[in-house]
Amino acid sequence: MKREYPDAPIAGVGAVIIRAGLEGGPQGQQQVLLVRRAHEPLKGEWSLPGGAVELGETLEQAICREVLEETGLVVETVDVVQAFDRISRDDEGRVRYHYVLIDFLCRIVGGSLACATDALEGRWATVEDLEGLTPLTVEVIRKALKMAS
Repeated sequence: MKREYPDAPIAGVGAVIIRAGLEGGPQGQQQVLLVRRAHEPLKGEWSLPGGAVELGETLEQAICREVLEETGLVVETVDVVQAFDRISRDDEGRVRYHYVLIDFLCRIVGGSLACATDALEGRWATVEDLEGLTPLTVEVIRKALKMAS
């Protein structure tokens, strides 16, 4: 599957993984897991864990696989938070990346945080720590936090 300058949109999934504040964080305040991307698009930027759906995989299977590969966490999906397009064009106006993304609210059921594959590092962030994320990512996180409350 050609991700850069694709022939068709690529289906992708993202996980909004929320936990209550624990040791080292604000007590009782909800936190969301962010990962620093190792590859384009968004290389080096903080975002939600996730990636492309593989042939023959359901959306739920894809998000569980991606989260495990990127973070070492085993999750289950709770609900769909939002579906949207992420289209990036080059300086000539050609479509460089086109993803149709579905973000899921997820709950941890096992594993421990240990980044690998497409994630350079991971961290738990409060709502006050979301500066620097894309506006759409912040919107999705805020929506998921309301859903989880």
